[in-house]
Amino acid sequence: MTEKNNIHDYHALEEKMAKECAPKENKMGTMEIRKLIITMSIPMMISMLVQALYNIVDSVFVAQISENALTAVSLAFPVQNLMISLGAGTGVGINALLSKSLGERRTDRSDAAANTGLLLTFCNFFLFLLLGIFGARWFMTTQTDNREIIAYGTTYLHYITGFSLGLFYQVTFERLLQSTGLTHLSMISQITGAVINLILDPILIFGLLGAPKLGVAGAAIATCIGQHIAACTGLTLNLKKNKEIHFSFTLILKPKARIVGRIYAVGVPSILMMSIGSVMTYLMNRILITFSTTATAVFGVYFKLQSFFFMPVFGLNNGIIPVLAYNYGARKKERIVHALKFAFMLAFSIMVVGTVIFELFPSQLLALFSASPQMTKLGNPALRIIALSFPLASIGIIGGSIFQAFSRSVNSLIVSVTRQLVVLIPVAWLLSRTGVLSNVWWAFPIAEVVSLCITIMLFRRLYRNTIAKL
Repeated sequence: MTEKNNIHDYHALEEKMAKECAPKENKMGTMEIRKLIITMSIPMMISMLVQALYNIVDSVFVAQISENALTAVSLAFPVQNLMISLGAGTGVGINALLSKSLGERRTDRSDAAANTGLLLTFCNFFLFLLLGIFGARWFMTTQTDNREIIAYGTTYLHYITGFSLGLFYQVTFERLLQSTGLTHLSMISQITGAVINLILDPILIFGLLGAPKLGVAGAAIATCIGQHIAACTGLTLNLKKNKEIHFSFTLILKPKARIVGRIYAVGVPSILMMSIGSVMTYLMNRILITFSTTATAVFGVYFKLQSFFFMPVFGLNNGIIPVLAYNYGARKKERIVHALKFAFMLAFSIMVVGTVIFELFPSQLLALFSASPQMTKLGNPALRIIALSFPLASIGIIGGSIFQAFSRSVNSLIVSVTRQLVVLIPVAWLLSRTGVLSNVWWAFPIAEVVSLCITIMLFRRLYRNTIAKL
């Protein structure tokens, strides 16, 4: 009897030690799904709300210089958005590979993804450094012949591109934190940069507290300083708090082609998908400027204002991608389905609020940007008409996160190309031929209806062929 008890005690002790020594599963595979999505997404939604707020404040200050200054920054926006697209798209690729590798307990691959991502980030910066030096003025002259607008825009682009190292590394370090579930730390990084920018904007634009009065250049410099400080914050947080990633100069300097390929298999479609927004904005500016520079300024203001609602949904998007990717790697179908239902509901609700505000208070929103009576007259119908597309857009955004998490970013690309190029621009151009500016804005709801139909079709195929078989 004693011998049997000893054997039983031995096996019990062995089982206990095995459990204690076994690696603990990441919270993305164990936490209740709604609580997990809230935990992952709310910090990102808050940080992106702050990001949207300082984008709005940035333009509010620039608008106080002149309407031409606001127009110049609006015309320069496609290049700025292209940088964000390249950095964020690369980050999506890193994020998806890293999260999936952690779900599969492949720490060697997750470390390789993180370190290779740091090298790719520097390459992105160097590319835009060259583009800014040699192409900034040319880009502005393709959109307008107004010398003041060209001068403002060229100056702004020189600073934004030449000092974009902070932007690219800020995005990468935040994605590394998100991929391991540390979204609250990612929020700290982004809020730090936003607060610095908010403080420096009026000081450098208007020459307060003894600083030189730099105008539009001051807005760009304030943004760059905020991005560099945010990048340093993100690096520090990764080194001290992110225990699931191990940095290595050897892995950074000796990237594996296979890892680069896996990152960009997801990243390139994401980059192209987000870059389409730059192309769309550029082409819309070309269409709108045939009416007036004020029409272009209205479109620029709309883009700043809509970010206050789109950014939280993108925060939800960023929060749900690692959740879906991890549980896909761990083959947990039920958690995936619950995550999808909750994400769709939350995104749709946020966008409905945006639509209501745009419909009820367009004049008040435009007044934030020192809008002239003419700008208010043109802007009121613009905001009200475009806002009708917000709830539909929410479904497309969450659909994009699903495709990315399941390494189907090409599907996201198809939806975005159709919505923003194949449908939006041709329809906007055709409506512009009527000679009535307010007609042009209807291209946005029309494009979102088409996008919704394609998203539903591609999602049903993904669910049937992949999720349902888990």
